[in-house]
Amino acid sequence: MSSLQTSSFAALIRRFETVRDAGRFAPAGTVSPSRAKQRDFCLRALSRRAALRSEGTRRLSPAIRHSWLAISFLSLLAFPVPAATGRVECNSLPSKILSRLVAYCVVLPASFDADKNKKFPILYDLHGLGDNEQFLVHSGVWNLVEDLRSNHELKDFLIATPDGGASFYINAKDGKNRYEDFLLQEFFPFIERRYRAAPGRANRAISGVSMGGYGALHLAFRQPQRFSAVSAHSAALIEKLPSFLGSASRTSPRGRLLGGVFGSPPDPVFFDQNSPIVLARTASLAGLKIYFDCGDNDDYGFYAGATALDKLLTSRHVPHEFHLYPGRHDANYFAEHLPASLEFHSKVFP
Repeated sequence: MSSLQTSSFAALIRRFETVRDAGRFAPAGTVSPSRAKQRDFCLRALSRRAALRSEGTRRLSPAIRHSWLAISFLSLLAFPVPAATGRVECNSLPSKILSRLVAYCVVLPASFDADKNKKFPILYDLHGLGDNEQFLVHSGVWNLVEDLRSNHELKDFLIATPDGGASFYINAKDGKNRYEDFLLQEFFPFIERRYRAAPGRANRAISGVSMGGYGALHLAFRQPQRFSAVSAHSAALIEKLPSFLGSASRTSPRGRLLGGVFGSPPDPVFFDQNSPIVLARTASLAGLKIYFDCGDNDDYGFYAGATALDKLLTSRHVPHEFHLYPGRHDANYFAEHLPASLEFHSKVFP
């Protein structure tokens, strides 16, 4: 592993510790969106989408383009609108496997309440390290989804996010936090029963950002028969466990963070067994639609792992869509590219 990747992984750990100590985790079962942040996120996404319009649209006069953006911004200031809109439901699930309550949020389209008999495809969207189940709310993605649906650019489907903590969405090495088992045996069945999800692989997909991207790719490559599609933005992909982690003290912040998942000290064999890159070498991925992207200046060096996964899938002749875009590992990057994965899944769903 290069010195850049090693220092970047250390930076990721420090970021989690800073976020955790600052107390950014919202209380379970509450929704606490910041409208200013939501509008800012959506405005960036709308501006990016405007830049990617057809050549004819790009040739419009500057005055018209500026008017379009102004109208979009004013529509955000008016949110919520009187017309029928979707809603977010946040609650918690008692888990026998984890022996605790697990908070979650589900984004429901307007048609969920309008038609009590209708069933919907479902997208599981996994948050990143240091975030929680309210990721779609406080980031502004919920508003973005409403905008895309109002423009008839997204089908009606459910989006569910559980509180993944720092689990990487896998079963921990010590067996204490069996988060992957929780997802497969408790969370997915519960959500799909409670919220009228349509049955079958074709109606189920998974996505994620950063640590959530790692989890989404891990689950899709390990359980490809369960999902029709997988997507990831800036997934926490690392080809090899950094050597400095092998000597991490059990009492150090680094050791406590990774030791709870990958062993204390972190076990390279266990790390490889769960790595999406390693799983992709032999997984039967026929019929699984795959999309992932990363910034070419990702703060944690995840572009190296994303590029390695792209090369691996290409060598196996596995169809996939990969983009290395200009950008870092930050809200601006996600605002620009989250619409792409949402539209990707919308097209794949029946």
